[in-house]
Amino acid sequence: MLVCAKCSKKVGGGFGEKGKTPLAKALKKYLGARKGRKSPIGILEVRCLGVCPGGAVTVVDGNNPRQWLLVRPGTDIDEVAGLLAEAPAPTG
Repeated sequence: MLVCAKCSKKVGGGFGEKGKTPLAKALKKYLGARKGRKSPIGILEVRCLGVCPGGAVTVVDGNNPRQWLLVRPGTDIDEVAGLLAEAPAPTG
């Protein structure tokens, strides 16, 4: 999963219990991601994905790279994880 660091910086966190945690860090904690190749899930914060939505963070799920998510600050991490799990696998 790729999370845009530039978008995260622009919205100033907005996730987690206190609403100050960046999306990538909140997802890592929620999904139990660890460092290294033995982690069950990979969450990478990348420089810029080039979409630059106003007031949201861009996320690309590696299982469905054609569908990008724009996540607004304050969105519950349960909901974000659910959207990523529900994303249909690409066909063809």
